[in-house]
Amino acid sequence: MQRIRLRYTKRGRLRFTSHRDFQRAFERALRRAEVPMAYSAGFTPHPRVSYANAAPTGTGSEAEYLEIALAAPRDPETLRKLLDESMPLGLDIVDAVEARTSGLADRLTASVWELRLEGVEPAEAQRAVEAFLAAETVEVQRRTKNGMRTFDTRGAVVSLEALPAQVDRSSDNACAILRLVVRHLTPAVRPDDVLSGLHAVADLAPPVPAAVTRLAQGLFDEESGTVTDPLAPDREADTAAPPTAAVNADAKAPEGPAA
Repeated sequence: MQRIRLRYTKRGRLRFTSHRDFQRAFERALRRAEVPMAYSAGFTPHPRVSYANAAPTGTGSEAEYLEIALAAPRDPETLRKLLDESMPLGLDIVDAVEARTSGLADRLTASVWELRLEGVEPAEAQRAVEAFLAAETVEVQRRTKNGMRTFDTRGAVVSLEALPAQVDRSSDNACAILRLVVRHLTPAVRPDDVLSGLHAVADLAPPVPAAVTRLAQGLFDEESGTVTDPLAPDREADTAAPPTAAVNADAKAPEGPAA
C-alpha cells in the first residue's frame, strides 16, 4: 500500500468552506481522477484519508495537509495534477510526496499567519503589538462546546510583528498587516484569539473582520525561529530510497523470447 502526502490551499471565497465541505469536494475529486484508493474495513468502508490540523472556517491557507492511502502505486506529481484539475478553483493541490517517514501530524507544531486589518493605522497596530509582547499573560475567553473557557494566548505566540504600512488600492485606506507565529498547544490558540488579546491589552478593534491567511505550518525550529516544511523529510528520504514498484504508468511489460 502506497501513502501520498498532499499540501493544498484555501484561497479567495473558498476560505469560507468548512472542513466537512472540503472533505466532500476532495472525495468527489478522488472519484473523478479515478484514484485507486485503499478503503477501511468494516460494514461501511471509507477511503483512507487522514487530515491534519485543518484551518478554521473563514481563514485562508497556503499550507493544509492530508495523507491518502492507495491500493496501487502512482507517481505523486501525476496524481497531484489529476486531483488539482478535479478540485474547485481555490481549493488547489499544490504539492505531493510519497510518505517515506512516519509522524506527519507530529511535525505540525506551529503556524505562520498573516492578519490583514483594513481600516487600522499601522502605528496603532504597532502599539498594540508592543503591548501584547510586553505582557506576561494575555487571557481571553472563547465559547466552546463545553461553555466559555478562559485561557492565555501570550504563551503560544512565538513572534508577532506589524509589517510596513500598506494601502488598500480599492479604497485608498491604510491597512495594517500583522505577521504571527503561534505554537500548536492545547487548547489551540487561533488568530482570532490573538486579535481578542490585542483588544484586551491595547483596545485594538478593527472596523471590519480581519482577513486571515495561514502562510505555513510545520515543525518550529528553535535555533532559526522559523517554521520548516513538514514534507521535507519525505523528499530527503525519497532521494535515498528505490522507486516504488509500478509507479511508472508507461512501463512496458517484459518482452517474450525472440521469434
